[in-house]
Amino acid sequence: MLFGIVGKPSCGKSTFFKAATLSEVEIASYPFTTIKPNHAVGFVKVRDPAGDFGKVSSPRMGYVLDGWRFVPIDLIDVAGLVPDAHKGEGMGLQFLSDLNQADALIHVIDASGSTNAKGELVGAGGYDPLEDVRFLERELDHWYLSVLEKGWDKFARGVQQSHQDLNKALGKQLSGLGADEEVVKLAIPAAGLDPAVPLSWSASSLMALARELRRRTKPMLIAANKVDVPGAKEQVDRIVHAFPEYRVVPCSAESELALREAGRLGLITYVPGEATFALADASRLSEKQQAGLEFIRSAVLERFGSTGVQAVLNDAVFGLLGRKAIYPGGVSKLEDSEGRVIPDCFLMEKDATALDFAFRLHTDFGKNFIKAVNVRTKLPVGKDHVLADGDIIEIMARK
Repeated sequence: MLFGIVGKPSCGKSTFFKAATLSEVEIASYPFTTIKPNHAVGFVKVRDPAGDFGKVSSPRMGYVLDGWRFVPIDLIDVAGLVPDAHKGEGMGLQFLSDLNQADALIHVIDASGSTNAKGELVGAGGYDPLEDVRFLERELDHWYLSVLEKGWDKFARGVQQSHQDLNKALGKQLSGLGADEEVVKLAIPAAGLDPAVPLSWSASSLMALARELRRRTKPMLIAANKVDVPGAKEQVDRIVHAFPEYRVVPCSAESELALREAGRLGLITYVPGEATFALADASRLSEKQQAGLEFIRSAVLERFGSTGVQAVLNDAVFGLLGRKAIYPGGVSKLEDSEGRVIPDCFLMEKDATALDFAFRLHTDFGKNFIKAVNVRTKLPVGKDHVLADGDIIEIMARK
């Protein structure tokens, strides 16, 4: 599960990426971070399940802070978004390559409207942030269209004349975009197209299909950044009204980064996503630092309930993609062979069953599945039982 962080220059994308991937505590090396410099690890925040048993989890990956467990997710800082990126302009090819890896997108926009399409400062309210959303949609739609149009006539003629299954053929053709037969099967009627005559589809028909494919294969959440700027809250309301199909989360990446860095330096105690922080030692803070923290408290935390950065990550995983946190554990003990308490957490699909979880743990567990047990209730559940968010499950399988 990889999230692409995307946005125009000066929207706060890099600040968001840094804030989202700066952990509050030192953690063990995570394999994904060594692959590419623009890849990093962020964390979703869930209640530590071990607390229900009077214990504290000792995660293999991630960390626990003040009763909250932070579970790692993979993020990629997508190369700069520029006009005509779909044509390969600027870093367009890298932009598309980065995007293609992502399962979902977090679009960071400047909700204050203080930067134009090129990222140039124009003053708060000098640019319409709705255009940022439309701009990315256009770029992605044209990228999908360019893939669709490549050899379309030959493809459509072959499918139509040989009476092939269009959904299957097109799903195979578009697998590189993350589309499969099921996605295509939903996208074609949603675009208002007749699957019996693909050869007759017009350019506008293909664009409609490209748009539907993009919506299904690149789900997107809007991180409405810079809400600490006067007037930004009203712009966020406009974005929510104009784009009801998107999840819109107000945030201040700069505020989150400041709090996380202050936390790492021991100047404050702060749990990401919370509405408060506490000064650890006011005497170590300069007047400027104290004023900055007070501004964050009054302009962001008290007004919005948090900086929004953690809310973006959580909403992307649990809202946009509908995942749920499931933990392997035992009825007789929660520790593994090395004494770690509930060391693992898996972010499973929303309809995942006990059998799905068994396969996720190990293929042999799935193949030799006998039953599963809900550790909290100590009751057995069948293979088709749909697991609930936060479940701790023991899998029993034949040796």
